[in-house]
Amino acid sequence: MIFSYNWLKDYLKGKVPEPKKLAEVLTLHSFEVESVEKKGKDWVLDIDVLSNRAHDCFSHIGVAREVSVLTTNKFQRAAGGWRPNFKFQEDKKIKAKDVIKVEVKDKKDCPRYAAKVILGVKVASSPKWLQERLEVCGLQSINNIVDIANYVMLETGQPIHAFDLDKVKKRIIVRGAKKGEKIKALDEKTYQLDKDILVIADEEGAIGIAGIKGGQSTAIDSKTKNIIIEAANFDQRIIRRGSQKLKLRTDASWRFENGIDPNLIDFTQERVVSLIQKISGGIIAQGMIDFYPRKVFPKKIKLDLDYVNKLLGIKIPREKIKKILRDLGFKLQVSGSKFQVEVPTRRLDISIQEDLIEEIGRIFGYQNISSVFPQTILIPPERNDEILWIRNCRDILKERGFSEIYNYSFISDKDKENFGWKNGELLEVQNPMSLFNKYLRPSLVPNLLKNIKENLKNFDEIKIFELGKIFKKVKSQKLKVKSLEKKMLSGVLTRKRIGDEGFYELKGILDFLLNRLGISNIWYDDYKPTPEESKISLWYPQKCAEIKTNSQEIGFLGQIHPGITENIRIKENIFVFELDFEKLINLVSEEREYQPISFQPVAIRDLAVLVPQGTKVVEVLNEINRVGGKLVRDVDLFDIYSGEEIARGKENFAFHIIYQAEDRTLSSKEIDKIHQKIIKALEKNPSWEVRK
Repeated sequence: MIFSYNWLKDYLKGKVPEPKKLAEVLTLHSFEVESVEKKGKDWVLDIDVLSNRAHDCFSHIGVAREVSVLTTNKFQRAAGGWRPNFKFQEDKKIKAKDVIKVEVKDKKDCPRYAAKVILGVKVASSPKWLQERLEVCGLQSINNIVDIANYVMLETGQPIHAFDLDKVKKRIIVRGAKKGEKIKALDEKTYQLDKDILVIADEEGAIGIAGIKGGQSTAIDSKTKNIIIEAANFDQRIIRRGSQKLKLRTDASWRFENGIDPNLIDFTQERVVSLIQKISGGIIAQGMIDFYPRKVFPKKIKLDLDYVNKLLGIKIPREKIKKILRDLGFKLQVSGSKFQVEVPTRRLDISIQEDLIEEIGRIFGYQNISSVFPQTILIPPERNDEILWIRNCRDILKERGFSEIYNYSFISDKDKENFGWKNGELLEVQNPMSLFNKYLRPSLVPNLLKNIKENLKNFDEIKIFELGKIFKKVKSQKLKVKSLEKKMLSGVLTRKRIGDEGFYELKGILDFLLNRLGISNIWYDDYKPTPEESKISLWYPQKCAEIKTNSQEIGFLGQIHPGITENIRIKENIFVFELDFEKLINLVSEEREYQPISFQPVAIRDLAVLVPQGTKVVEVLNEINRVGGKLVRDVDLFDIYSGEEIARGKENFAFHIIYQAEDRTLSSKEIDKIHQKIIKALEKNPSWEVRK
């Protein structure tokens, strides 16, 4: 907001700090001054007045009052508070209430409406000093009456509007606009009004948009002789709503939207009529038409000096606090370390003790309050194992190229149909947000498959995981159905034209995850559907396994059933693992057994075994490891080939066997001997054939 430096000086005694120095003082204690520029013989200060101080500092008087508190300059005062040198003469024979009537329909939207009447004014150009003041603040001179109204608004912060009395029909009515009502405003534009917009009207229609813009029908012009001066207080919300609907923002609406002290009207009316009589002449009717049903009185707040020092972290002398509060215009009743503070009605932002302390702190200067570390005992939070292992699982899977997914915990009727769940198997939401959120999810997989479907449009390979809760119906021992909620970890792998290798790739990732979590004795067992599972199984029977540690099942690994992927229109094979996270965190371990890196070389031999279809890979692996003993360091399956053997009901498993001793280099003869021993052991099974 723009302020004139010379204008501010008019309200202060003594030598006022230079413009740039004054800007520094205001920025340090009150408001940021964005710029200081020379304009003719004056200086312009662009001050960013905070919204909580708009009601008292959107005016030159308000900012001058702040300056007087922050500097050695005294504010120009007289009995009853600050009052410029103005006088006016009322004609006792003419009473304002006999000239015009005022009716306010809504006390809430217009808590106060005051009007003064001046007869026989002479409308002309404004004096040069008045034009210059307005020009510095960015306003254009129109005529002396309108210019005085704008001048007093910039001076006091209270918007003023002048009506041509002879153009007003019988009386002034403050009411909500009627449906379809229109008004031609002073900017020559016609505005469509509605019931949410407050208007100033006469007997024939709207003559002004309350708190926003005057109407053309009662505008002051060169022929105007008699005028009504309006000073009102409007509800912030009705003005803001009307301004937004009309897309019309004015200096007046800006002030009303931020709130104005209703008691400011008395001083403002006296100020404006005195200037009009001095500059334009005229007879002022006696009295003021004043609708003010609920008077606003100063608030009283109790202030504890001990609390002031505690909150600010510094002991400010008692007399200094008293001076700050009195300079700000607060009245005090002192009783030891307790103050009762009377807050002037212009300070709408002060309502509690802490507001007063903030005022004391900013005037005293926050730069004068030294930084002190709080004296307290910092207790570290208790370790939360679940959070720790959640973070570890996420980090491990991200290392292997997985991206984490967050899905809603709901599924739809379509999902229920695609996965073959029956009525009564799922927990139904009583008030679903939409048809797509009808049931609580019994598995993380359905929503992960939706993610896969969408992302296959843009990516050739997708590796995603989710860690979240699932919800199931379970039967208790008393055969009562209750809900079960538990946390699961699921990962999904697919790529364009992926084959059976996806199963083993995901198995390797799963082995890596469990190994990093310190879980040992992991093995994979045949998948056995439970009677409770639906007819359409989630898993492809030939390519799935139960994940177990010792004798406890902790999850599943496998390919999603082609029937399901076909239902949701995914052509690629989808490989998934599901882990019961609650079981997982009971098995994890931070202990690691150190194993030194072997310096002995390794030797790799390949072995291919022709077996009947349906033979488990683990059966062959177990036999190789049993016979090879400690010298077989690892066995990797690198190929499964059915090809032309399918006709004979056979398939081919191809393995890399890695040989290594911990204490010596194995010779070729030793390796050949062990390798032949493994071959003979495999060939003892009449249905297995080692290919040579």
